[in-house]
Amino acid sequence: MTLFKTDRPPHPSSSQAVVVGGGTMGADVAVVLLRGGCATLIVEPSSARRERLAELVGAGLRQFGREAHIDRLRVVASLDDIHWPGVDLVIECIPEELAPKQALFADLVARARPDALLTSNSSSFPISAIGEGLPTPERLLGLHFFMPAHLVPLVEVVMAERSGLAQAEALQTFMRACAMVPVLVRKDLPGFLANRLQHALAREAFALIDAGIASPEDVDAAVRFGFGFRFLAAGPVLQRDHAGLDVHCAAAATMYPSLAANTEPARALSERVAAGQLGMKTGQGFFPWTPEAIAAERERYDRLLLAGLRLLADELPPLDAGAPPS
Repeated sequence: MTLFKTDRPPHPSSSQAVVVGGGTMGADVAVVLLRGGCATLIVEPSSARRERLAELVGAGLRQFGREAHIDRLRVVASLDDIHWPGVDLVIECIPEELAPKQALFADLVARARPDALLTSNSSSFPISAIGEGLPTPERLLGLHFFMPAHLVPLVEVVMAERSGLAQAEALQTFMRACAMVPVLVRKDLPGFLANRLQHALAREAFALIDAGIASPEDVDAAVRFGFGFRFLAAGPVLQRDHAGLDVHCAAAATMYPSLAANTEPARALSERVAAGQLGMKTGQGFFPWTPEAIAAERERYDRLLLAGLRLLADELPPLDAGAPPS
């Protein structure tokens, strides 16, 4: 199957994908691909991690009633263990270091078919930097998921200057057939689309905490149970049409002059990072975290995300979207 043929839209059930990196993100991305029916290989050099991947991916598939698709998963130790002529899509999910990503993509360009899509899940590095100087730049794209990738429907398809629009649109079609909501980002600027919006909110949130205007708990409550609650039904653009553009334009004129315009992270963040208080990974962030508290919080978080998916079921692409090419 060739992903780029616009007369025959790509479908996961007739495709083979490679996920490079079997960490938390890589495992969840594999769930996304497998639930859509895509034959999936995970490349993971750690033998201990390889032994756990089938169990982890299977647990994710069970959340969608697709546990039978685990037989389409293969876990291998090296790129050398893959039959590259059969690969249609590669998704890189290795740690966030530019040099290893660049070396990997140089290797992928040499191994993969010229028409196979080569994508990176990086949230830090633009695909133009990762693939700088490599041939066939039209098939190099960002494919940015959000944790947990199998529970958050959004995925960003990010174009560099020389990425092909036909390739990007084919990838969007492919991801919709995996029940994802793909948005096209036509320039790989820092943060792409969703993280830029998220950090604009976070800048104001932490500025308010720094100024002593609100506590971390009240900031979270204001977002979750106020305007954030409405975001499940309408994004900020559609919500303006609901409320009236004149109302929001007048409010913007009043508030914008006093909104945070900081060019560096807030003290509430930087001081905790300097003290090694990094959140769950160190046992202390804005809140204390014991192993028991972490397990309970992750269960609560995933349960609410699954409930949100059920609420939005009629507006999300169905898992069986489209028919496999004949």
